[in-house]
Amino acid sequence: MPQEINDRPARLAFIGFGEAASAFLAGWGEDRPAHVAAFDIKTDDPALRSGMHDRYRAHDVAGADALDAALDGADVVFSVVTADQALAAARAAAPILPKGSLWLDCNSCAPDTKRQAAEAIEAAGGSYVDVAVMAPVHPKRHKVPLLVSGPHAAAARTTLLALGMCPEIAGEAVGQASAIKMIRSVMIKGLEALTAECFLAARRAGVEESVFASLQASDPDIDWRARTAYNLERMTVHGARRAAEMREVAATVAALGLPNGISAATALWQDHLAGRGGDAGEGDAGGNDALGSRLDAILARL
Repeated sequence: MPQEINDRPARLAFIGFGEAASAFLAGWGEDRPAHVAAFDIKTDDPALRSGMHDRYRAHDVAGADALDAALDGADVVFSVVTADQALAAARAAAPILPKGSLWLDCNSCAPDTKRQAAEAIEAAGGSYVDVAVMAPVHPKRHKVPLLVSGPHAAAARTTLLALGMCPEIAGEAVGQASAIKMIRSVMIKGLEALTAECFLAARRAGVEESVFASLQASDPDIDWRARTAYNLERMTVHGARRAAEMREVAATVAALGLPNGISAATALWQDHLAGRGGDAGEGDAGGNDALGSRLDAILARL
């Protein structure tokens, strides 16, 4: 049986084993729980299975080829899949989740999606927590700020603090933490999309330096060149995941009875730029040459 959830977990599982899972593990270092297991749906793909096994070994976790093996005896489960797989992961895990286990849904999903996932986990005897990761996991790793909400938020906060993490309670209802994250993303990811459209157009028109100068004069508190380079890097490297999140954002806004055109369009831009940056612009990302190379690499792939 799993231990009490207000204790430091002895057995922890990751469902999904990408950037977030590896960042948390790197942050914990030798202070990680005694047993860490992981399952990623990529293991189901014969073309990707070997690479996932290598990734499990590189992070010294008990990689599983099936979901039930990863969940066996788990006290705490971090669900860190893509936004479009979060509900499916919860429903698949619910029948085999150890009773009383803490299910930390860290995925960037709409409140309605989180509530559906909570229904599945709670009906099976698990303890569901809505978790919003409020910043990139690098460089903060396990110290990234987290919001937690739901009936088990206080217990989750205690457990996360025992893991050296940085949680704050957003409320007692599932959906409160994710609503903050989703609505914030209208602005954060929307600015990324605006950056892409603005400066890709400016580069193609040959006027990007004039556009940079005009924006810098209008709002000197923002380093527009550095911000543009950073935004483009996030979109080209993480665009597919961010697009999935923005579709959840669009659903969140629509559920509030508001037009969601900006969020929907942002998802399209994130999809457009995913994987289109090549290796251009690494290093001094804010420099003229590096940023120009990054813009050219993207334009060549659109």
